[in-house]
Amino acid sequence: MTITPDQVERIVWNQHHDPFEVLGPHAIEKDGRPAWVVRAYQPDADTVWVVVPEQRAEYLMQSTHHPHFFECTIDIPELTNYQFRLKEGEHERFIYDPYAFRSPYLTDFDVHLFAEGNHHRIYEKMGAHLTEMNGVSGVYFAVWAPNARNASVLGDFNNWDGRKHQMRKIGNGIWDLFIPEVGVGESYKYEIKNQDGHIYEKSDPYGFQQEPRPKTASIVTNLDTYTWKDDEWMAQRRHTEPLTKPISVYECHLGSWLHAASSEPALLPNGEQEPVVVVSELKPGARFLTYRELAAKLIPYVKDLGFTHIELLPVAEHPFDGSWGYQVVGHYACTSRYGTPQDFMYFVDQCHANGIGVIVDWVPGHFPKDGHGLAFFDGTHLYEHADSRKGEHKEWGTLVFNYARNEVRNYLVANALFWFDKYHIDGIRVDAVASMLYLDYCREPGEWVANQYGGRENIEAADFIRQMNHVLFSYFPGVLSIAEESTSWPMVSWPTYVGGLGFNLKWNMGWMHDMLDYFHMDPWFRQFHQNNITFSIWYNHSENFMLALSHDEIVHGKSNMLGKIPGDEWQKFANLRCLYAYMFTHPGKKTLFMSMEFGQWSEWNVWGDLEWHLLQYEPHQKLKNFLSVLNQLYRSEPALYSQDFGQEGFEWIDCSDNRHSVVSFIRRAKESDEFVVTVCNFTPQPHSHYRVGVPERGFYTELLNSDSREYGGSNMGNLGGKWTEEWAYHNQPYSIDLCLPPLGTLILKLDRPKTAKALQGITEQE
Repeated sequence: MTITPDQVERIVWNQHHDPFEVLGPHAIEKDGRPAWVVRAYQPDADTVWVVVPEQRAEYLMQSTHHPHFFECTIDIPELTNYQFRLKEGEHERFIYDPYAFRSPYLTDFDVHLFAEGNHHRIYEKMGAHLTEMNGVSGVYFAVWAPNARNASVLGDFNNWDGRKHQMRKIGNGIWDLFIPEVGVGESYKYEIKNQDGHIYEKSDPYGFQQEPRPKTASIVTNLDTYTWKDDEWMAQRRHTEPLTKPISVYECHLGSWLHAASSEPALLPNGEQEPVVVVSELKPGARFLTYRELAAKLIPYVKDLGFTHIELLPVAEHPFDGSWGYQVVGHYACTSRYGTPQDFMYFVDQCHANGIGVIVDWVPGHFPKDGHGLAFFDGTHLYEHADSRKGEHKEWGTLVFNYARNEVRNYLVANALFWFDKYHIDGIRVDAVASMLYLDYCREPGEWVANQYGGRENIEAADFIRQMNHVLFSYFPGVLSIAEESTSWPMVSWPTYVGGLGFNLKWNMGWMHDMLDYFHMDPWFRQFHQNNITFSIWYNHSENFMLALSHDEIVHGKSNMLGKIPGDEWQKFANLRCLYAYMFTHPGKKTLFMSMEFGQWSEWNVWGDLEWHLLQYEPHQKLKNFLSVLNQLYRSEPALYSQDFGQEGFEWIDCSDNRHSVVSFIRRAKESDEFVVTVCNFTPQPHSHYRVGVPERGFYTELLNSDSREYGGSNMGNLGGKWTEEWAYHNQPYSIDLCLPPLGTLILKLDRPKTAKALQGITEQE
């Protein structure tokens, strides 16, 4: 015997911080010659042999200080890749000894970078990774749990017994272990014991896949097996400045856009089988579509509508469908509700093949309290603040990340990069930024702690956001980072090198609320609230704004878009067309939530389909067609998108006609003399002779009339366009006499070829 009873007891009771010191092979000298002692703890074994294939020999191990702790001495100079032969009752099996593999997978430099919060690809080292050591394939596991007494890997491969695969503690509180012969598809968790011996079974914070809820285990997977076909898209994106391009986003929740019948076979790759997810809260007989089915149905739909991007409500793993994905428990795992990681890669790949970018909602602001997640991870407040005044959102029932901790910040920064790296997404929309930036967010006096300067700003969160955006754009130029930020925090979309938060777009929440309030009014009262329409231009150039009509505005009793608007059905649809046309000509990028494109009456219901049956009715069909035409016009006119954020791109013609609730303005293209004129009439009162000043002489083609019969309107208009008159108006040298339709928006553009030809004819006659 070469070991003491105390050492054996520490292994048996899983109390050793480095089981490699006891278990596995250890070089010794025997009679002056090199030899080996091999030790094993096998709780289910009656007898154990060491099998040395190179010698074709077996060595019987002896029980030492415990009936299931075994040891033997082998008189050979070299010992590699031996196996154990285990006799467990009537059964025998062969296994490799995990303690014969001392992994260099996680290096000292990796640990150092992680400790200072700068390991940008830590997800390639932490978690579960397929690898090979000494010619033996298996999985390397690593988890950060600095305050744990012990950590073990649990799984089907060890009958979920934490005694069998005890991990070792290396630098900075990381525990690791290589387990031979574990492969793709294995379910696993970590058993974490705190200093008092209390056990916590946790899914892998860096796990790439999780079991579909209600199960909670992580799944070993290989993200490098998918063959991407979007090289051209990725190369072009890298050299593109997105803010000068059209960005029109279809915001979508994959689980409620459309469902399939549970009896309908799922669309899967190569005939592979995977479980079809049926949810009890859905209507009877319904199931989620898979990522591949969504690729076949959603992508053509969005492409036909003319949107440039799809924005997905969070696709990171979350335990409760009703959270819409905003309470994430697996930040590195795309949800298994709709298929495998490779299926989601296929969805993104197909989006790129069809010219559509993919934006994913990302949630670094908080996480749920579920026992298998990040909460109280190693028996201490590791990822969250210990003080509930800083570490808890009571309104949401969630916990707040501790951004002051380097490893937590590293976890989140690397997570943002991960989605771009492994899934080729084109943008993130960062949820609830205001909740991160303010220490008193949704907290009453006495329920929050001021920063070191006595203020309410969360300095650590702001620094984290700057770090994330700086690193993101360093690795992935040409992508989007969009802030959902609802306050007046300055320079949200300004670069970090001038003190900004570093986003390149910010949702314009003020514009959204002003518009919804305005269109909720009876049109007669709108004359007293012209400021709702005009105010956004006063601050438009302070940030790079995205105009959004989001999911938050059509839930919880707020009604869907049509329900917000007064009047009969015709007026409701006319108002909505007028709003959309104003939105698409107003400076800023665009986002619409699903169902708004065809005028759903009911609020969004996460458990049901959209009201697709409405498309059998003409008003809804025509609204959908109108939005498609509007998107096409938006994408075809650089004046509507190339100068969204500079003063040169917008000019009021007249914003003071509150008596008629009419506004008119010019949008100008970048590095071009092209411009577009928009005139909006926000009341049901038409105007047969409404004069609008314009900057140039000629024929102004009516590019779009929201009141056209084609879209369900009254068909009042200007017979395709109007010639200017030599009548200076609105501080412009020329003007046009327009027929303004009721609740209508006109978009006009100077037809330069037609104008030049006409002017040439006039010159020749003269």
